[in-house]
Amino acid sequence: MDKIVIERTTFPYNLKVFGTHVKTFPNGIGAAFDALMHKMPKNQTRSYFGISELASNGDILYYAAAEETFDGEARHYGYDIYVVKQGEYLTVTVTDWKKKTACIKDVFEAMLDDDRIDKENPCIEWYKNEEEMVCMVKLDNKY
Repeated sequence: MDKIVIERTTFPYNLKVFGTHVKTFPNGIGAAFDALMHKMPKNQTRSYFGISELASNGDILYYAAAEETFDGEARHYGYDIYVVKQGEYLTVTVTDWKKKTACIKDVFEAMLDDDRIDKENPCIEWYKNEEEMVCMVKLDNKY
Protein backbone atom coordinates (compact mmCIF):
# COMPACT_ATOMS: atom_id res chain seq x y z
CA MET A 1 0.00 0.00 0.00
CA ASP A 2 1.07 3.57 -0.64
CA LYS A 3 2.03 5.94 2.16
CA ILE A 4 -0.93 6.61 4.47
CA VAL A 5 -2.06 10.23 4.13
CA ILE A 6 -4.44 11.23 6.92
CA GLU A 7 -6.68 14.21 6.23
CA ARG A 8 -9.34 16.04 8.21
CA THR A 9 -12.76 16.05 6.54
CA THR A 10 -16.21 17.32 7.46
CA PHE A 11 -19.07 14.88 6.92
CA PRO A 12 -21.89 17.44 6.48
CA TYR A 13 -25.02 15.53 7.57
CA ASN A 14 -26.29 12.48 9.43
CA LEU A 15 -26.69 9.67 6.92
CA LYS A 16 -29.03 6.73 7.46
CA VAL A 17 -27.61 3.42 6.35
CA PHE A 18 -28.95 -0.09 6.78
CA GLY A 19 -27.49 -3.53 6.78
CA THR A 20 -26.50 -6.60 8.66
CA HIS A 21 -24.08 -7.70 11.36
CA VAL A 22 -21.26 -9.87 10.00
CA LYS A 23 -21.12 -12.50 12.73
CA THR A 24 -18.03 -14.24 11.30
CA PHE A 25 -15.81 -11.12 11.01
CA PRO A 26 -13.44 -10.85 9.23
CA ASN A 27 -14.61 -13.85 7.24
CA GLY A 28 -17.99 -13.27 5.73
CA ILE A 29 -17.60 -9.58 4.90
CA GLY A 30 -17.67 -10.17 1.14
CA ALA A 31 -20.64 -12.52 1.38
CA ALA A 32 -22.57 -10.03 3.54
CA PHE A 33 -22.01 -7.22 1.05
CA ASP A 34 -22.89 -9.52 -1.87
CA ALA A 35 -26.17 -10.50 -0.19
CA LEU A 36 -27.00 -6.87 0.60
CA MET A 37 -26.20 -5.67 -2.92
CA HIS A 38 -28.19 -8.54 -4.44
CA LYS A 39 -31.35 -7.18 -2.75
CA MET A 40 -30.86 -3.64 -4.07
CA PRO A 41 -32.42 -2.47 -7.34
CA LYS A 42 -30.11 -2.97 -10.31
CA ASN A 43 -28.45 0.06 -11.92
CA GLN A 44 -28.99 2.18 -8.82
CA THR A 45 -26.12 4.30 -7.59
CA ARG A 46 -25.58 4.28 -3.85
CA SER A 47 -22.71 4.17 -1.39
CA TYR A 48 -21.95 1.19 0.82
CA PHE A 49 -20.40 1.26 4.27
CA GLY A 50 -18.49 -1.03 6.56
CA ILE A 51 -19.07 -0.05 10.18
CA SER A 52 -16.91 -1.56 12.91
CA GLU A 53 -16.79 -1.03 16.64
CA LEU A 54 -15.18 -2.68 19.60
CA ALA A 55 -17.47 -4.84 21.74
CA SER A 56 -17.12 -4.90 25.52
CA ASN A 57 -15.46 -8.33 25.31
CA GLY A 58 -12.79 -7.02 22.90
CA ASP A 59 -14.29 -8.54 19.75
CA ILE A 60 -14.91 -6.37 16.69
CA LEU A 61 -18.53 -5.94 15.66
CA TYR A 62 -18.76 -5.35 11.90
CA TYR A 63 -21.80 -4.28 9.90
CA ALA A 64 -22.16 -4.32 6.10
CA ALA A 65 -24.45 -1.44 5.21
CA ALA A 66 -25.97 0.46 2.29
CA GLU A 67 -27.01 4.10 2.04
CA GLU A 68 -30.75 4.55 2.52
CA THR A 69 -32.16 6.20 -0.61
CA PHE A 70 -35.71 6.79 0.72
CA ASP A 71 -37.33 6.88 4.16
CA GLY A 72 -38.37 3.43 5.25
CA GLU A 73 -36.09 1.59 2.83
CA ALA A 74 -34.34 -0.30 5.64
CA ARG A 75 -37.69 -1.51 6.98
CA HIS A 76 -38.75 -2.43 3.42
CA TYR A 77 -35.79 -4.80 3.13
CA GLY A 78 -35.95 -5.98 6.77
CA TYR A 79 -32.61 -4.48 7.89
CA ASP A 80 -31.44 -2.56 10.92
CA ILE A 81 -30.74 1.18 10.63
CA TYR A 82 -27.43 2.76 11.60
CA VAL A 83 -26.41 6.40 11.35
CA VAL A 84 -23.14 7.76 10.03
CA LYS A 85 -22.94 10.90 12.15
CA GLN A 86 -22.18 14.32 10.80
CA GLY A 87 -19.05 16.00 12.05
CA GLU A 88 -15.29 16.13 11.72
CA TYR A 89 -13.42 12.96 10.77
CA LEU A 90 -9.90 11.83 10.16
CA THR A 91 -9.97 10.20 6.73
CA VAL A 92 -7.74 8.23 4.43
CA THR A 93 -8.76 7.72 0.81
CA VAL A 94 -7.83 4.31 -0.61
CA THR A 95 -7.89 3.98 -4.39
CA ASP A 96 -8.08 0.59 -6.09
CA TRP A 97 -9.26 -0.70 -2.70
CA LYS A 98 -10.19 -4.20 -3.88
CA LYS A 99 -6.49 -4.99 -4.27
CA LYS A 100 -5.66 -3.54 -0.83
CA THR A 101 -8.21 -5.09 1.54
CA ALA A 102 -5.48 -6.73 3.63
CA CYS A 103 -4.01 -3.28 4.41
CA ILE A 104 -7.22 -1.58 5.57
CA LYS A 105 -6.58 -2.55 9.20
CA ASP A 106 -3.21 -0.78 9.00
CA VAL A 107 -4.95 2.41 7.87
CA PHE A 108 -7.34 2.31 10.81
CA GLU A 109 -4.56 1.50 13.25
CA ALA A 110 -2.67 4.60 12.09
CA MET A 111 -5.75 6.79 12.59
CA LEU A 112 -6.66 5.23 15.96
CA ASP A 113 -3.26 6.31 17.32
CA ASP A 114 -4.42 9.96 17.15
CA ASP A 115 -5.44 11.32 20.58
CA ARG A 116 -8.13 13.53 19.02
CA ILE A 117 -10.45 10.71 17.96
CA ASP A 118 -13.76 9.92 19.64
CA LYS A 119 -13.39 6.34 20.82
CA GLU A 120 -17.16 6.09 21.38
CA ASN A 121 -17.83 6.19 17.63
CA PRO A 122 -17.22 3.37 15.13
CA CYS A 123 -14.64 3.14 12.39
CA ILE A 124 -16.28 3.59 9.01
CA GLU A 125 -15.35 2.34 5.57
CA TRP A 126 -17.17 4.41 2.95
CA TYR A 127 -17.23 2.53 -0.35
CA LYS A 128 -17.96 5.40 -2.71
CA ASN A 129 -17.61 3.25 -5.83
CA GLU A 130 -15.69 0.28 -7.25
CA GLU A 131 -12.38 2.18 -7.12
CA GLU A 132 -12.53 4.58 -4.16
CA MET A 133 -13.03 3.86 -0.48
CA VAL A 134 -12.61 6.30 2.40
CA CYS A 135 -11.59 5.13 5.88
CA MET A 136 -13.16 7.42 8.51
CA VAL A 137 -12.68 7.88 12.27
CA LYS A 138 -14.74 10.56 14.04
CA LEU A 139 -12.91 13.29 15.92
CA ASP A 140 -13.91 14.24 19.45
CA ASN A 141 -16.16 17.34 19.37
CA LYS A 142 -13.61 19.39 21.33
CA TYR A 143 -11.25 19.28 18.33
